[in-house]
Amino acid sequence: MISKINLEVLKRYDKPGPRYTSYPTAPKFSKDFGPAQFEEELRQSNKKNQGPLSLYFHIPFCDTLCYFCGCTMMVTHERQKIADYLTYLEKEIQLVTKHVSKNRPVYQLHWGGGTPTYLNPDEIRHLGSLIQNHFNFDQKELEASSEIDPRDLTRDHIVALKEAGFNRLSMGVQDFEERVQKAVNRLQPESVTRAAVDWGRELGFHSINLDLIYGLPFQTLQGFEKTLDKIIEINPDRLAIFNYAHVPWLKKHMNLIKAEDLPTPDQKLMILKMTIEKLQAAGYQYIGMDHFAKPTDELAIAQKNKTLFRNFQGYSTKAGTEVYAMGMSAISQLNEVYAQNAKTLPEYYQAISEGHFATSVGYRMNRDDHIRKKVIMTLMCDFELDEKEIEKEFNISFENYFAESLPKLAEFINDGFVIRKDKKIFVEGMGRLLIRNIVMVFDAYLGEMMKEKPVFSRTV
Repeated sequence: MISKINLEVLKRYDKPGPRYTSYPTAPKFSKDFGPAQFEEELRQSNKKNQGPLSLYFHIPFCDTLCYFCGCTMMVTHERQKIADYLTYLEKEIQLVTKHVSKNRPVYQLHWGGGTPTYLNPDEIRHLGSLIQNHFNFDQKELEASSEIDPRDLTRDHIVALKEAGFNRLSMGVQDFEERVQKAVNRLQPESVTRAAVDWGRELGFHSINLDLIYGLPFQTLQGFEKTLDKIIEINPDRLAIFNYAHVPWLKKHMNLIKAEDLPTPDQKLMILKMTIEKLQAAGYQYIGMDHFAKPTDELAIAQKNKTLFRNFQGYSTKAGTEVYAMGMSAISQLNEVYAQNAKTLPEYYQAISEGHFATSVGYRMNRDDHIRKKVIMTLMCDFELDEKEIEKEFNISFENYFAESLPKLAEFINDGFVIRKDKKIFVEGMGRLLIRNIVMVFDAYLGEMMKEKPVFSRTV
């Protein structure tokens, strides 16, 4: 639990930094790693690895543009375009499964976007059936989640997701204030959100997550508190409270949001402080990096048991799975490599139609990457690290190996956010809000990336 939040200290640490859904982070991916390298890695991985899999499918289409969106997406009202995309997804599934051992169980499935529920119910059933027929799902272990948009959603969409094997739902709310919704082009009445949640519960979904964003235009402390009161009443199992990253140099449509309408940095920090205090008082546990969960939720249990994991979908309860990601811009995460598909439909379609993978960039990890990834991800998930375990696993002296990194922890230790004793590192209190800053000291590539054009959002 985070008991005391000092806004002045938070302000001091607020600077650009990675979210560490991978290490090394995506800016290190290279065009030198392409389709042939990914195909060979799939072959080799399935020869020596019979471990569980996580599947991700990217559905990039939306009905309207949300001005705050940082995802790879496109607005279309041409249903044929969606049908064509599903045809190519099927071809990619066939490409992948040619190399996948049938003995490898699927522990996790996620559909992201875009808007997966922009597919109509029959399209959801069709894609769900394709996936089920091509992979070996372990129904006892399976955590299957889809993002949904409550707007224009019908009960049959939720029924179709249930029939496709999903047991979790995640939906964006952002803010219930109408003025805020209008400013970001996402009108979503409270009643619509409540209906989607009710359908999910009625149909037996195990967990429901709601996303909120603070830092949007015209948000105020009082207004966001009213939204939180309603959210607590709705009583979701999990919550993700994201800091709006205004990066119009990366996402051109964010220029549609006027900078002068955004809350000031001080106002944002006050909203964050209130949000954490209010959710903890309501019984939610702070998992880390924007995420909250009830103590009975699998995320909270996994963190307690030190089995929490982190990948491109955020926090995960299924550690040790390789991620096979399909669709435009999707990022696969194997034990030794990262591989991202082409970010435009023409490039993606051309590759798949020619019978090869759509990998446009990727990265092969070296030994140093594995060591640093283990340290960073363990701290991100557990808020503590046993240096002796790292030494044993990688046959190194922690003190010597990180001789340049460890002195950088001094400011966090002096502020009481980090304790290092008996060859263990503990992240305490408000340090959990600053976990990105703390793990940045172990990132070997950060200095060189910070010299280039802005690529990261701010840490607070």
